[in-house]
Amino acid sequence: MKTQKDIAQAAESGSHTHEVFNQSDALENTNLFEEDRALREWLSSYAPAADRLGLSAYGQRCGSAEVIGWGFDANEFKPQFDSHDRFGHRVDQVRFHPAYHQLMDMALSQGIHAMPWDGSTANAHVQRAAYSYMQSQVEAGHGCPLTMTFAAVPTLKLTPSVAEEWLPKVLNRSYEPANKPYFDKQAVTIGMGMTEKQGGSDVRANTSIAKAIGDRGPGELYELTGHKWFMSAPMCDAFLMLAQSEGGLSCFLVPRWRPDGEKNSLFVQRLKNKMGNVSNASSEVEMRGAQGWMVGEEGRGVPAIIEMVALTRFDCMVGSTGGQRQAVAQAAHHASLRKAFGKRLIDQPLMQNVLADLQLEVEGSLAMTMRMAAALDADTPEEKLLLRMGSAVGKFWICKRTPNHAYEAMECLGGNGVIENCIMPRLYREAPINAIWEGSGNIQALDVLRAFAKSPEVCDRWFAELALAEGRSAVLDQHIAALKQELSDLSHAEYRARHLVEQMALCFQSALLLLHGNENVAEAFIASRLERPHSVYGCLPLGCDAAYIVDRILPNRL
Repeated sequence: MKTQKDIAQAAESGSHTHEVFNQSDALENTNLFEEDRALREWLSSYAPAADRLGLSAYGQRCGSAEVIGWGFDANEFKPQFDSHDRFGHRVDQVRFHPAYHQLMDMALSQGIHAMPWDGSTANAHVQRAAYSYMQSQVEAGHGCPLTMTFAAVPTLKLTPSVAEEWLPKVLNRSYEPANKPYFDKQAVTIGMGMTEKQGGSDVRANTSIAKAIGDRGPGELYELTGHKWFMSAPMCDAFLMLAQSEGGLSCFLVPRWRPDGEKNSLFVQRLKNKMGNVSNASSEVEMRGAQGWMVGEEGRGVPAIIEMVALTRFDCMVGSTGGQRQAVAQAAHHASLRKAFGKRLIDQPLMQNVLADLQLEVEGSLAMTMRMAAALDADTPEEKLLLRMGSAVGKFWICKRTPNHAYEAMECLGGNGVIENCIMPRLYREAPINAIWEGSGNIQALDVLRAFAKSPEVCDRWFAELALAEGRSAVLDQHIAALKQELSDLSHAEYRARHLVEQMALCFQSALLLLHGNENVAEAFIASRLERPHSVYGCLPLGCDAAYIVDRILPNRL
């Protein structure tokens, strides 16, 4: 680096106005797996036989300048909607930048949508979560069709005739974005259309109707008429939808092309102009006699599609955790290269406090997410009870913590953090999305209360998990006892629901970190989240080993 004397001499010569120095550079050509100590530790706990070479190779690719560039391009060049072709024919086609297709091809070829279903991978949900967590750090929008395709599998399996025709194409590890009938493709993607103008999350208020073309019942063909207020990824090959049939609200698989090869009567009205998730097209659509097969039993549409929603909610946890991870990595990278007042930002106590606090958030989020992935892998009655509660609690808490986390990480970069050719503005705009989609915070909190009322054993299972950490932290033991007391009296439960779920999440994260995580991390998490909670990042109490925690963010670079 040039000295101040060198710079002064150059300025006097008139050759240039200034020298660019004391600036950070782009965080690229890094390995998102090898440089994530927390991720590697949780894989050791829940997937000890994981394909670490494969994960490392994928982490290197996700961190490459080329793939990072795809993420920027897919957002800078928004999807474009064509209702008609230039000759006047109705086409309802969305055009994406090639970068979007490259990201989709990369993920589908890796099997992020299929890994848990095709029987090729041990601890498949845990490993798949690790791949998805890295992929989402590159770009979040294309994760929507990936998640829906992955999550549709259990719902499609409810009707064997539908599953037999569609699942081989759904699980195919390739990408065919061409606008042509599903039966002319080897690989397809699946979307979802649940909400309508008048109901939103209250899907039982849906007014779209479905009439049988011939016989009624699962696997039979119906005509759907109505609308969907949010239907993301409208270029998917088929969509799981809810509509009112003669027997009540039912679930249907509605393809973009009819079985006879004609374009189905799905008419896109417009694309939503969203603040975030820009690369992913979200549409309003009308169905004017659109054909679709009933999936699941008639009148059991909500239970049928809940099979899918439970997994999309889990993926909201994965995606938000990935967003947190990328945000703190960007902040730590900048702080390691930027100097102020004579030393690097990362070496200054207050910045260490902020960065360590941000990293603790990631540690807790990742712990809970990977535990739920392990529950999906186990697929036992006990683990299903844990998952029933954990997916709602985790979706509520992790996704809700992400927006302020993104802002605080952005602030670490100063003015550079708000410039659009930096990833931070995109992370900030993405941060609220998962908290709103697939059921907002209130929906998740009320879902927890419904689970308590309908299946009291889920509460017992939750506390059985917490009991594994009993005696390891007096502070945690006290908070678990207080939580039990609060849950023993559910008067005014709806009013208190958010507080109850918050405490459930914090106790669960603390217990996991004590049981399987790092001792220094667990102690700092409990001290800052339970013993001395604070609303602003960077208020860790004395005694927390902030320097140690910061070193976990990018251990090969800081």
